Amino acid sequence: MEFFEVVKKRRSIRKYQKKKVPEEYVEKILEAAFYSPSSRNRRPWHFVVVDEEGLIKKLAQTRPALEFLETAPLAIVVCGDEEISSAWVFDASIAAEHIQLAATALGLGTCWGHVLERMHNKEKSAEDYVRELLGIPEHIRVLCIIGIGYPAEEKPEHSEKEVMWGRVTGTGLETHGK
Repeated sequence: MEFFEVVKKRRSIRKYQKKKVPEEYVEKILEAAFYSPSSRNRRPWHFVVVDEEGLIKKLAQTRPALEFLETAPLAIVVCGDEEISSAWVFDASIAAEHIQLAATALGLGTCWGHVLERMHNKEKSAEDYVRELLGIPEHIRVLCIIGIGYPAEEKPEHSEKEVMWGRVTGTGLETHGK
C-alpha cells in the first residue's frame, strides 16, 4: 500500500473479527515501531504484546474508553522507560503511530486507548492497573494500549475535506491556492 493511501485508510476501528493476527504481522508491526525516531536516539520504548483473550478482556476494563479491546485479538501496550529519556511520552507516541500505520498497511484495524494520566477507578490510576496486571516495573511508564485486528466494521477513508489549510501559516502556500 502506498504511504498516503495508508494514512487516509487509518481509522479508529473498535470492532474486530474473531481472527488471530499472524505472528509475522506482529513482528512487522513491532519492527515499524522500532524504526520510529526518538529524542537523541535514546529509544526508550517498551512494548507488551498481549494475544491471550482473558488478559485482553482484563485490559478492556482499564477504563470505559478501552471497552473496544473486548473484541480485539491483539493488544500492544506502548510504554516508555523514564530512566532512559525524559521525552519518553513523545517517543512512545511516535512509536504508537508507527504501530497503527504498519497495521493499516497490513490490512488490519487499530484503535489507540489512552492510559497515561487517566483513572481506572477513584482509587487507582489506569496506568497502575495496567502495570499491576502485566507486571510492568515502576520506571516503565504506560502510555496507551493499541487494539489490533481484522476490522469487523467499515469506515470511510479520510478525505481532503478534513485537511485544515486554515491552520497552516507560512510561506509557499500560494502555489496550493489556499
